[in-house]
Amino acid sequence: MKEAPVFENALIRIEIEPAEIPWLKIFATAPCKEFSECSPETRAEIFELLDLIEREMLDYFQPDKINIASFANYLPQVHWHIMARFAYDRHFPEPVWGRKQRKADLDLPPMDRFVERLRGKLSRRQSAPARD
Repeated sequence: MKEAPVFENALIRIEIEPAEIPWLKIFATAPCKEFSECSPETRAEIFELLDLIEREMLDYFQPDKINIASFANYLPQVHWHIMARFAYDRHFPEPVWGRKQRKADLDLPPMDRFVERLRGKLSRRQSAPARD
């Protein structure tokens, strides 16, 4: 069963990617294969949320680095990955899709508390209307 989105409105949906590291994905809700195909409102919403999520991850998880990526080769729908990276995670400094570098056992603050905190910030911001 698919987990409920972290946040959703008429323009975007935010999901958790189950992983060793804190990892969220922002999807455009309108069908678009390339970022340039998104409406100006969707592009602005995505960039605003990338900024917000990055800042929240930096504050909450205290990572060594934030990675933000958009590939959409397997899933040709615009979406962005936001990942908190740690010098001692399994793949660092390689991308999470790269070769494993070490065995790791991260001791991180709980993801569910981060999601609650993020939902609070998202509910207080001015954004696109909620989806029906």
